[in-house]
This record gives sequence, structure tokens and C-alpha cells, in this order.
Amino acid sequence: MTDEPKSVEEAAALLRAGKLCAFPTETVYGLGADATDADAVLSIYETKGRPRFNPLIIHCADLAMAETLAEFSPLARRVASLWPGSLTLVLPARPSNGLADVATAGLDSVAIRIPDHPLALALIAAVGRPLAAPSANPSGRLSPTTAEQVRRGFAGRVPVLDGGPCRAGVESTIIRVEGERLVQLRAGAVSREEIERRLGVPVDLAEKDEAVAAPGMLASHYAPNALLRLNAEPRAGEAYLAFGSVAEFGGPMRNLSPNGDLHEAARNLFSMLHELDAAGAGMIAVARIPDEGLGEAINDRLQRAAAPRG
Repeated sequence: MTDEPKSVEEAAALLRAGKLCAFPTETVYGLGADATDADAVLSIYETKGRPRFNPLIIHCADLAMAETLAEFSPLARRVASLWPGSLTLVLPARPSNGLADVATAGLDSVAIRIPDHPLALALIAAVGRPLAAPSANPSGRLSPTTAEQVRRGFAGRVPVLDGGPCRAGVESTIIRVEGERLVQLRAGAVSREEIERRLGVPVDLAEKDEAVAAPGMLASHYAPNALLRLNAEPRAGEAYLAFGSVAEFGGPMRNLSPNGDLHEAARNLFSMLHELDAAGAGMIAVARIPDEGLGEAINDRLQRAAAPRG
């Protein structure tokens, strides 16, 4: 059994050191990590047992912290008046906001909320950094609403800051702000009708072929301007995203991990794709990535980037 934090200060020390710590919110318990630390965020995917680079909800202590991460339009500020609460806003990300690429899945948007739980707010403030925190359960299992459920789910391997039972017991509602329009991506603890009543603004439902659970779930997503060829050797005129030991190549190339380290490859994936895309090649050949461990997440990301585009 992992030693558990007895106070907010002990939990904050774990998170500042790049460790994971589950903590309570008013919705469900979250599996928290420093959202600015790529290795810590990668540990979330590994610990949950089915790593997939879907963007994570970033939990902030207050609006001032949230404003350092995202661009708030006047409409977004109106919606943010409902914070703290069980409501996540998907907003344009501020450039160079300090978040790890893997926390936002390399997107130019960020999903943010301010939880309505005193321990959660105190913890984020004590860490002094935003926390990435999906539900604290192994993938495919029920979301936990008590610390004991977290302990059982991870067989005591994840430290938990115990804050008692969660009030809401279901995840937050996710709203994307699109210009002057609000779109519900996921139903949650705050009903669409309540949001409309409190703001006096209509909330549309996402189209059926949109990502209804979270940003980035479309079959074709994360796509660079260049097309991708997967499990491929580079041809003349292409850029190359390599992995492991490679022969010399004369075109634009980045190597996710010369030593074949999947953890290093996952950490480098988004930034290196951006760099190769900026090189201007029309096609990026991507080396074969082993489909094991974090390789599952890397391949999921690459398959979405290479999917046919509408």
C-alpha cells in the first residue's frame, strides 16, 4: 500500500515532485498530476492502464490561473461566472501557456474547470500549478466517488487525499465556446437547461459525429497540414518521423527516441510533429512504433492524424 498524504501540504509535495495523487472534487475523484510536467501527465495514461492521448481536463485554483492557460472571450467570461462548479470550458489555448503537450493532446484548445471542492482548491493552490486530472479509475471501470474506491481500483498503488464522498457523483458537463455559440460536448453534473437559465444563453448539442465525450475524439484529429504515411520508410521529398536507430536521411527528420524508449517518444510526439509540419513537406513518413505500453497511445494519436479528412 502506498503511503497516503495526511494533509493538503503532503499531497501538494507529491504533485510538485512529479508524482501522481488522487484527490476529491465535487464530481468524482481525480487522478492528479502537474499539468506542466510531461512525464507526470504520461504517468496518468500509464497508471489508468489504457493510454490514449485524449486531452485531459485541467483543474485550476481560480480564474487568474485559468486566464494564463486560455483565451477568454466575453461569452466565455459569462460562462466562467458559474465557477467554481461542475462545468468544463473548452477554449482556445494561450500560446506558450506552459502546459505539457500531452495534457492537451497537442491541440490548440484547452479544457479547463475550477472545481467546487475546498480540498481540491486548496491542493491546486498549494501546488501552485494547474492539475491534469481525469477520473481516478482504471480505464473502463466506474468513476470513483470515495477514496476507498480509488484504493480498490488501483490496489493501493496510488496515494489518495481523502475528502469523503463526492457530492455530484458524475463527471462535469463540457461546454465548448465557439464565437458567440455554446455547444455541449458532454452532459454532466450541471444540466444544459440550468446553464441556459442561469446565463440566458442557448446551449446547442454537439452533432452526432462530433466528439461528445471530450475534445479530440473524432476519427480524424490532431492532423498536421502534411499528410502522414505510417509504418513507412521515407521517400525523396518527404519528411521523416523516426524511432530508434536509423540510417542517415537527407530530408527533414526528427527522431522520437534514438534509443527506442517509448516514454521518450510519447513525450516528444506532438512537438516533433509540429516541427516537421513547419518544415513544409507535403508528406511525413512515420517509422513503425511498437504497439505496446505507451506505444498504444502513440499509434492511436498517429492513426487519428493520418485518417482521411473531410
